[in-house]
Amino acid sequence: MKKLLFIVNPNAGRTAIKNDIFEIVMTFQRGGYETVIYPTTGPKDAARKVMADGAGYDLIVCAGGDGTLNNTVNGYMHMGEKKVPIGYIPVGTTNDFAKGLCIPTKPIEAAELIMNSEPVKIDVGSFADKEFVYVAAFGAFADISYSTSQSMKKVMGHSAYIIEGIKNVANYKAITLKAQLDDMLITGDYIFGMITNSFSVGGFKLRGTKHVVLNDGKFDCFFIKWPKNPAEVQRIVSALMANEYDGNEFFFMAKAARISIESDQEIAWTLDGESGGSYSKVEITDQKKALEMMIDISIAKGIAERTDVLTGMEENV
Repeated sequence: MKKLLFIVNPNAGRTAIKNDIFEIVMTFQRGGYETVIYPTTGPKDAARKVMADGAGYDLIVCAGGDGTLNNTVNGYMHMGEKKVPIGYIPVGTTNDFAKGLCIPTKPIEAAELIMNSEPVKIDVGSFADKEFVYVAAFGAFADISYSTSQSMKKVMGHSAYIIEGIKNVANYKAITLKAQLDDMLITGDYIFGMITNSFSVGGFKLRGTKHVVLNDGKFDCFFIKWPKNPAEVQRIVSALMANEYDGNEFFFMAKAARISIESDQEIAWTLDGESGGSYSKVEITDQKKALEMMIDISIAKGIAERTDVLTGMEENV
């Protein structure tokens, strides 16, 4: 029988996954796996476990939020030559990566999907000495989506994210930066920047990233210029509320495999919704097809066959 390492963050989300553990293990057993359960005890515990023991298994499944997935993938990227496919059971409060891949939020259903999936190679972001799965961001909106209350999101949807961000604009200063995006160079004052490989960030779909391809070796880069007066703030807010950015001078979008961002001040970053540290200069690289994820077969075929998988994803959301 094949061996499965089941990493569980017992503190993730609002629902106690422990109520589903037995049925999840039975699902794995029916799929032909002998399961070893490993509850995490700290922020970097998943990475440590994967690096130390991951190569001894045939499949690694992590259950937790986006931070748990990020930590598991960081361990995966440093576990040596043998790589083991990763499955994901989302039990956090945001679960951006799961939304993009149509992974069910009910743990037992997610486990069943893993058993009926196939490994697909997708990109991973390299950021300084860390990795990220779907987003590296800075500025006024970088962490607002993760602190916005779920009740407010439910009632107001996309608007809640924008409202919370605007409320916090007064706490930020213009970030003067120089960003090299492959052969493109942008300079100036910005309020927000995001390097992503996802259809959703902070629980909201991204219509600005119109050509997301999860394994093309390129990120979607999205920057918002600093507003100089209330009228410019209103133009930015209106575009964000409508999720329409084409032709708006305050928004810059591009695809790039290598990004270098430097500033005369330290910039605080978030990686997959978790603190990523502060840097005055950072190099970000897309590691093409570096991660094997267990993905629904129909979506996997879309990733393999399409040059633009956005339409295929949205049909399943």
